[in-house]
Amino acid sequence: MKTSHRALGAALAVLAMTALTSCGSGGEPAADGTVTLKFLVDNSQATVDTAKALTDAFMQANPTIKIETETRPGGSEGDNIVKTRLSTGDMSDVFWYNSGSLLQALNPSQTLVDLTGDPVLQHVQKDFLPVVTQAGKVYGVPAGTAMGGGILYNRKVYDKLGLKVPTTWDEFMANNEKIKAAGIAPVISTFKDTWTSQLFVLGDYYNVQAAVPNFAQDYTAGKAKFATTPAATAGFQHLADVHAKGYLNEGFGSATADQGMKLLVEGKGAHYPMLSAQVPPLVASMPQAATDLGFFGIPGTDPAKNGATVWEPAGVYIPKTTENLEAAKKFLAFVASPAAADAVNKAVQPAGPYRVEGAKLPDDAVQVAKDLQVYIDKGATAPALEFVSPVKGPSLEQITVAVGSGLTPPAEGAAQYDKDVEKQAKQLGLAGW
Repeated sequence: MKTSHRALGAALAVLAMTALTSCGSGGEPAADGTVTLKFLVDNSQATVDTAKALTDAFMQANPTIKIETETRPGGSEGDNIVKTRLSTGDMSDVFWYNSGSLLQALNPSQTLVDLTGDPVLQHVQKDFLPVVTQAGKVYGVPAGTAMGGGILYNRKVYDKLGLKVPTTWDEFMANNEKIKAAGIAPVISTFKDTWTSQLFVLGDYYNVQAAVPNFAQDYTAGKAKFATTPAATAGFQHLADVHAKGYLNEGFGSATADQGMKLLVEGKGAHYPMLSAQVPPLVASMPQAATDLGFFGIPGTDPAKNGATVWEPAGVYIPKTTENLEAAKKFLAFVASPAAADAVNKAVQPAGPYRVEGAKLPDDAVQVAKDLQVYIDKGATAPALEFVSPVKGPSLEQITVAVGSGLTPPAEGAAQYDKDVEKQAKQLGLAGW
């Protein structure tokens, strides 16, 4: 997702370090025996807050290693800084960056330290490894937590109306009908923030993969299309369905994401296709969001295959140019450990489960994170398509707004997206296009 992967992904990725003393040049220990690592991170407040807890815990356990933080902007400006510093050999000893398809643009085989088989990965969940892997080589460890992309729902509305979490789309629509009859908006849409319109499509990828296991590979190769793959067209159909049934909130075309979350927390809307990362920031001003909001994956057609789409954490990587490889690996091993998760839990409310074996959510974690943990524990998740394919058309959010507003038929929207994707695939020089 364009905005979620970059802006929200940056807000989720929980690594930064507090600036401390510099060390001698050339990677040699300073006079007092300490080694200083430089760590490049994005400048989002969530990253900084979380990372301070990580820094304190890491340096308490490793007093001979100091960390000096460098920050960079998020978004495309930050992407360019990372690529430039890698290409010029000026990258910090360790750095935080996106996992998934954006990693490909860093040319990791030439620029990053190969961690395949390294002990730093011993606690990393195997399901995470594909999103930091290129050409069979593993290059990073997970920074922070995963987040779910699906349906946020008001649990009190469900309790009041005696509803159960749906495991099929038909059950979901039946719930919506009962909610509408109760005078509550069944589905919240916030098309003023156009990126939010994409969730019914992007959050449905678990169901696409369940129906067509090779979709990502064939899609990347130009062999599979949204418009000609029924399971992939379904996300566009979902957008059309909830609009056609009159299930959307009043003023959905001009509503913002913040307004949508407020409607949901207040119980004026029952469902919001959204990312779980939207919930933790609300807890300070609306404490009930922690317990009143739940999460479920966008339902498909087969209850036996019910699951959820996950936006994976970012990664922490080591450039080949580091002169402090041993210390850098020690840091990555800590980042991917239960001890790091414990440190983070004391400072920042996680938006989803960790991708580290043995790492646990705190008892007071928001309910949406606990709900997502259940999907992960039973192995019923798939990474969002953008983590397993570099092909993501830039116009999807405009297309989904049109489909979700009843202006474009779903089949036509899927075909428009296929054309949008083709342009990007050709720009990337992918084979088969």
